[in-house]
Amino acid sequence: MKRTQAGELAMLVFEEKVKFIFRLDPEGEYQTHQGVILHRDLIDIPWGSEVQSHLGKSFLLFEPTLRDILLHTERKSQIIFPKDIGYILLRLSLGLGKTVIEAGSGSGALTTALAWAVGPTGRVISYDKRQDMIDIAYKNVQQVGLENRVEFRVRDLVEGFQEEEVDALFFDLPQPQNLLHHVRKALATGGTMGAILPTTNQVSELVKALEREQFAMIEVCEILLRFYKTIPERIRPVDRMVAHTGYLVFARLLHTQDH
Repeated sequence: MKRTQAGELAMLVFEEKVKFIFRLDPEGEYQTHQGVILHRDLIDIPWGSEVQSHLGKSFLLFEPTLRDILLHTERKSQIIFPKDIGYILLRLSLGLGKTVIEAGSGSGALTTALAWAVGPTGRVISYDKRQDMIDIAYKNVQQVGLENRVEFRVRDLVEGFQEEEVDALFFDLPQPQNLLHHVRKALATGGTMGAILPTTNQVSELVKALEREQFAMIEVCEILLRFYKTIPERIRPVDRMVAHTGYLVFARLLHTQDH
């Protein structure tokens, strides 16, 4: 039976909707609108336990999933949603020991997922030209304990990337088509480049540039996610769904004589 330990991330859930994520500290306490819970009462008990606040309110104790962590990311900008991140990780073919560049750190949600995917032997290099965005992204990655897997670089990417032969590269920037000549120098031939863009005209410009720069297997998609009410007698879709959040573009880099 897996039990909680001091220093681990924990999640308290109230009425299956309200979630609180924090790191277990033997001397700490967590204050909610439904009462106070001492961390020491949450340590060395089975995950999935029901616990109570000092007001007698019941909470469920779980280890947070990556999705839980990403949805609770502190943000200064719009985060990439988990529904998109899951497909991004698959299309970039990320796994243990891989190296990936993130162009645009944002608030660090994708950074966290990339670091999670490449494991302790992998490497994430995250670029942003704004120090304040780097600061919030670093803070969010650090809270999950993955900061040792990420190198943050404050740099305007018109100057290019510092790396070569990386396995994958992803853009969360408005005009990635202007940087494809730098991608050719940083990405290993055959590697995957991806981008997320909010409008179709931006997608069109990127696709034209990808064809011009000799990328292959160009793919454009969007991901829609619909949840259902889990009442056994009347299963049906919830009233709202997570619909369009951005267009995803992926392509593979071809080998050329000058690469």
